[in-house]
Amino acid sequence: MKKILWSLSVALVTSVTCFSAAAQTPVGDIKAGEKKVAMCIGCHGIAGYQASFPEIHKVPMISGQGAKYIMAALTAYQKGERRHPTMRGIAYGMSEQDMADVAVYYEAHGRTEGTAELPKAAAGSAKAMALLAKGGCVACHGESFSKPLDPSYPKIAGQHGDYLFVALKSYKADKAALVGRSNGVMAGIAGQFSNAELKELASYVASLPGELKTVPQAKFR
Repeated sequence: MKKILWSLSVALVTSVTCFSAAAQTPVGDIKAGEKKVAMCIGCHGIAGYQASFPEIHKVPMISGQGAKYIMAALTAYQKGERRHPTMRGIAYGMSEQDMADVAVYYEAHGRTEGTAELPKAAAGSAKAMALLAKGGCVACHGESFSKPLDPSYPKIAGQHGDYLFVALKSYKADKAALVGRSNGVMAGIAGQFSNAELKELASYVASLPGELKTVPQAKFR
C-alpha cells in the first residue's frame, strides 16, 4: 500500500510540475505582437539600415525568422547573456508575453502563401566548405542553413554577411562587457577560427537563398 501511495504521489507531483511548466510558457499572439514592435521597426523595418556599434554592419533581417529563436535571443539579451547595450535595453523592458507576441509576429511577417521551396544551397569555395565541415554548422542550422534542427536555433541562410561576422566574433568575446555573447556551444565553435575564417564563413552563408527578409513598415515606405 505504501508503495502504491508513493507512486501516486510521484505521479501527481510530476503531472503538476509539467502542467505548471506548460502554463508558464506564453503563447504568442500575432495581432498583439503587431502593436508591440514600435521599438523594433526603427532598425529592423528599414531595408539596408546599418548599426554603428560595435562596428558598422547591417542590422539582421528578422522577418521570417523562427519565433522560438527570436524569443530565445530576446531572453538572452534580457538576462545579459548577450550584451549589446541597445538590445539589452529593449529586451529588459519586455515581459515574457511581449517577447512571445513579437516573436510570432516576426515569424509570420512577410510570409507569402505558396512560395516555392528554397533551392538546395550551392557549394562554396573549397576553403569555405572545409571551414563549414570543421565547425559542423549543418548539425544545428540544418539543410541549406534554413531548417534548424531545433526551433530555438536561427535560420541563417541569406542573412547579412557583415552581421553574421559581428555575431560570430561576439561569441569569441563572450566575456566582453558590451559586445559579448555567452553561449558555450557557439563560443567553442567560433573559437576554432581566425577572424578571417569567420568572415569567409559569414560570406558564404550570406550568399545562400533564404527565407529571411526586411519588410519595410508603412511609415518607412
